[in-house]
Amino acid sequence: MSEVPDPVEMRGDPSDSELGSIPAHVGDSISIEEFHRKMAVELFNAVFGLLENENRNCAETDRMIHAAHASRFHWEIAGQPVNWAIGEWQVSRVHAVVRQPDSALYHARRYLELAEDYNLGAFHVAYAHEAIARAFSINDPVKMAVHLAKAQQYGEQIPDEDERALLSKDLATITAG
Repeated sequence: MSEVPDPVEMRGDPSDSELGSIPAHVGDSISIEEFHRKMAVELFNAVFGLLENENRNCAETDRMIHAAHASRFHWEIAGQPVNWAIGEWQVSRVHAVVRQPDSALYHARRYLELAEDYNLGAFHVAYAHEAIARAFSINDPVKMAVHLAKAQQYGEQIPDEDERALLSKDLATITAG
């Protein structure tokens, strides 16, 4: 049986910044847009903590999936196309990590669509292909290789050296199987 977290235990100390805690700003008077922005950022950052935990239990994996989707939802209200696109990338990454290729591919393709529709530039198009390659790495190494090559091709067009290095580092983590 999977571990089901107690919602009361998940809240923790209000000063905590972990997923499930009560954000310190909840009692503040803020606009609805600012609320959505704060939640999007908080959830987005919390997902990375869960992604880095290689020993996640089922409840933590569920929390990671839900938090990624929730962050993307909040960005839809308070963000711009670049935020929506990055949110799709994170949702795709989460689904790829938990080996759900259909969901990973769906969100990776949404990222590519947003990157192209809003002319977000080579960095985002390259990362969209990184996400597609990662989704295909689960069960289609041929398509994975095609999108790795596309990510590298777009990566060469990224003007910022640090961004190119980040992409290169992430591409190196994609392997078939």
